[in-house]
Amino acid sequence: MASQSSPAGVVLGALETEIMNVLWNAPDPLSVREVLDEVNEKRASPLAYTTVMTVLGRLADKGATTRTKQGRGYLYTAAVVDEAALAVREVLRDFGAAAVAHFVDEARGTPELMARLERLMREGDGT
Repeated sequence: MASQSSPAGVVLGALETEIMNVLWNAPDPLSVREVLDEVNEKRASPLAYTTVMTVLGRLADKGATTRTKQGRGYLYTAAVVDEAALAVREVLRDFGAAAVAHFVDEARGTPELMARLERLMREGDGT
């Protein structure tokens, strides 16, 4: 699924977003070289292999990607469907139940959002 990156790259920086877009659009896990080749196709100034390798490692540390050992390297897959999912994961990790309570309070102010939240909650519990 392609990302709709946030205007200021709230959770991900510009290069991280560029790399995640490659992973979000990939049907299979990719090596550093494959990500590098894809990213460099769209850039005027090509990136170095080590730059992409470092960014992919940092994305794995953030939980945005998963990596699987293959030979001497790794294959990378997006661990979240978009940047919003990563942001929610980080907020819940940092603030837990308080974040959920504030989210619901904010949703109450927007009837369409509250209706969607209620629908999602019903679907999630099988009713």
